[in-house]
Amino acid sequence: MSYEKNESLTGLPRGPLALIALPGCEDLVSHVDSYLASWRRTRELPVAGYRKDSFLLNVSLPRFGSGEGKGVLNASVRGLDIFIIADVSNYSVEYSMYGEKNPMSPDDHFQNLKRIIAAVGGKAKRVNVIMPFLYEGRQHKRQARESLDCAVALQELAAMGVENIITFDAHDPRVQNAIPMNGFETIMPTYQFMKTLMETEDLTIDPEHMMVISPDEGAIGRAIYFANTLGLDVGMFYKRRDYTRVVNGKNPIVAHEFLGSSVEDKDVVIVDDMIASGDSIIDVARQLKERKARKVFACATFGLFTSGIETFDKATEAGLIDKVYTTNLIYQPPEILQREYYVSVDMSEYLAALIDSFNHDSSIEGLLSPTFKIQKKMAEYQTAGKA
Repeated sequence: MSYEKNESLTGLPRGPLALIALPGCEDLVSHVDSYLASWRRTRELPVAGYRKDSFLLNVSLPRFGSGEGKGVLNASVRGLDIFIIADVSNYSVEYSMYGEKNPMSPDDHFQNLKRIIAAVGGKAKRVNVIMPFLYEGRQHKRQARESLDCAVALQELAAMGVENIITFDAHDPRVQNAIPMNGFETIMPTYQFMKTLMETEDLTIDPEHMMVISPDEGAIGRAIYFANTLGLDVGMFYKRRDYTRVVNGKNPIVAHEFLGSSVEDKDVVIVDDMIASGDSIIDVARQLKERKARKVFACATFGLFTSGIETFDKATEAGLIDKVYTTNLIYQPPEILQREYYVSVDMSEYLAALIDSFNHDSSIEGLLSPTFKIQKKMAEYQTAGKA
C-alpha cells in the first residue's frame, strides 16, 4: 500500500496547503514538497490551488549586526493551512553576531520558529508545527529545583495559536499533558526501520535467529512494539548509576545489566529514540557481543552524535556494531553519510503522507499504527525467500 494511494483522503482540505521550511531542514522539506506535488497532480478536486508545482512559502529570517533577528513572510498567508517544519538540532546553521559566526543552538531555532508564527499573525486558516526532534524533550520532568522547559515551550506555541504539534519519538510522550486542548502527535518510525533493515540485510526473522534489545528501561515500550509486530523476543538492559556523583548534569552510568533470554548466535536490533554521545549503545553492543550475539544493529530515530563519529568508527572496526540506522528527520553530518556502516532511513514520503492527511482532516490512525504495513512487508520478505 503506497502512501499516495491513501483511500482515507476524502472531502475537501482544511485550506490551501503551504509548507514553511525553517533554516536547516530545507533538503528534507524539498523532498516532502515533491511528493505532495506529485500526488496531487493525479487527483481531481475542485479546489483552487490544490495542484501546484510547489507548496513551499518563501520566508526569511534576517539578523541585525547585534544578533537580534526577525521573521519575514514574502507572500500572503491569509486562509492557508500552514505546516512549519523545524529542525532544532541542526548545529550546522550559522548566524553572524558582531562579525563573528555562531552555530545555531536549539534555543535559536525555537526562537526562529516563534518569529515565523508571529509573522503569520493569525492570518492563516491554521498553523501546524512539525518538530521531529522535540525542543527540550529531554527536559520533560522535574527532579529537583529545575525548569520544565519542554512543557513551557509547548504552552508558548499553543498560546501563539498553533493548533497541532507533530513530533517523532518524544522522549516522554506524557509531556503533551502540558497542552491537553491542542493536537499533539508523537510518531515512532518502526515501519521505516523494518523496511530499511529488510532492504539492506539478509535476515532470518524468527525468535530462534533474531531478537530486539532495549538499551534501557525508558526504551522498553518501543522495543516491545517493534518485537511484537515481528514475533520476536525482547531483551532489556537497565542502567546502574552512581547517585553519589553528577557528571555533565547527570549521574554517571556504572554498568548496564541485562534481562532476557540468550542472544547467542542471534542477530540483535538495539532500538532507541536517539544516539547522543553513543557511549550507552556501544557499551550495550559490547555486552551483546560478549554474550555471543551474531550481528548487532543499532536503530535510533535521531542520530545526534554529540561526541563525533570516531567512537562508532572504532566500535565497528572492533566488530561491536555491524550497522547504524538513523532517520533523515534531523541534520546528518556529511561525514556520517560517507561511512559504510551507516544507513540513512528516509522519512520524507511518510512525512508527506502525514501532511496530506492532516490537510484533508483525515484519520492518521493507519500512519500512527502501521501494523498492517509491517505484516505485509514481512509476508513479501518471506515470500521472496529472505526470511
